[in-house]
Amino acid sequence: MRCLNSADANFNEQLTDLLAFETVNDPQLLTTVDDIIAQVRANGDKTVLELTQKFDQHPATSMDELHLSQTELKQAFDALDDGVKQALTTAAERVKSFHEHQLQASWTYQDELGNTLGQKVTALDKVGIYVPGGLASYPSSVLMNAIPAKVAGVEQVIMVVPAPKGVLNPLVLAAAYLAEVDKVITIGGAQAVAALAYGTDSIPQVDKITGPGNKFVAAAKRAVFGQVGIDMIAGPSEVLVYAEGQDNDRADWLAMDLLSQAEHDTVAQAIFVTTSAEQLKQVETEINKALAQLPKKDIAGESIANRGALILVKNRAEGMAMINRIAPEHLELSVDEPEALLEDIRHAGAIFMGRHTPEAIGDYCAGPNHVLPTSGTARFSSPLGVYDFQKKSSLIYCSPEGSKPLAKVADKLAQKEDLMAHALSARYRT
Repeated sequence: MRCLNSADANFNEQLTDLLAFETVNDPQLLTTVDDIIAQVRANGDKTVLELTQKFDQHPATSMDELHLSQTELKQAFDALDDGVKQALTTAAERVKSFHEHQLQASWTYQDELGNTLGQKVTALDKVGIYVPGGLASYPSSVLMNAIPAKVAGVEQVIMVVPAPKGVLNPLVLAAAYLAEVDKVITIGGAQAVAALAYGTDSIPQVDKITGPGNKFVAAAKRAVFGQVGIDMIAGPSEVLVYAEGQDNDRADWLAMDLLSQAEHDTVAQAIFVTTSAEQLKQVETEINKALAQLPKKDIAGESIANRGALILVKNRAEGMAMINRIAPEHLELSVDEPEALLEDIRHAGAIFMGRHTPEAIGDYCAGPNHVLPTSGTARFSSPLGVYDFQKKSSLIYCSPEGSKPLAKVADKLAQKEDLMAHALSARYRT
């Protein structure tokens, strides 16, 4: 694992190298994805079925076999162990409760001229959510994507999830039942994204596609953006843990929080930033000790070795500047008074405050969404939320008298832009 010191002469170059990552810029990947999208647009269900058979080795011989019924979803939920069922239900309830606070309402006001202005908030009609499939899939992703859409008032939520060799994680189906997903189709990859974006005989065309996936899914989402909306182009998962070597810190806790991200993927990123050289060494020791015990030690080990880092900074101010430069997806503040740092933190997807708030809780059941901006995009992006499933229309009503002063302004400005029809259109109202 790299150890960096902000005092080193070449620190900026080292940090830039550490953070560099290209998600979907491989020309070969983009060409492959464009070809898949073109095939789906031309042949619809036929191509979707063929590619599902080819890439997922799915035994289905017709599209009907790839569609799951509501009865199958309920059966998956009912068959869960009571403890797991309760945990999933609790998570769903907390996610729903949090996102209900995000609901936006339409509003209007009347200006001094007697004109009415405002905004009409409307839910999207149809949304597609992509959920990674197979035995290593994530039911939490179902909850985080589907529940905000339902809270927003989306009429139809269509979930696609690949089923390699026809195998599905029953927890994913149970989560779909709890989240009230309307339609589940066992397809994945770029072909699933294309089918949602353009529609086929058996798959409705949607207005927006959300949810994580592999590089083919990410590239396909980028390619269809404009035809449909998307949430984001997600990169590998990442965490930045910040501490200051205070007495209450536990090096083993900090190390495990870093490894909890590293075990996601070989290209996941775990970064530890501290003002204490002694603490940096302690955390490094604990990482090496804990890594050997993890079932996914090979994945976590490669992530830590290639993309992880322990960074020593001079003081808190430099630590805050480091956080804002990195703009992490997940930020843990392992300090006595985390609230005191919030004013200085401008860029982070989700902020976990205090030693008893590990990022892992946020992944499953805290309530806020775990679909977060990655690769520095927290500089301009937000977590997935109810607002992603709503759109706004401006409302403008001019009374006969109230329109006249505005029409005079519009007339004058339109003439300056050499748009005479605009000018006359406004002038007629005076």
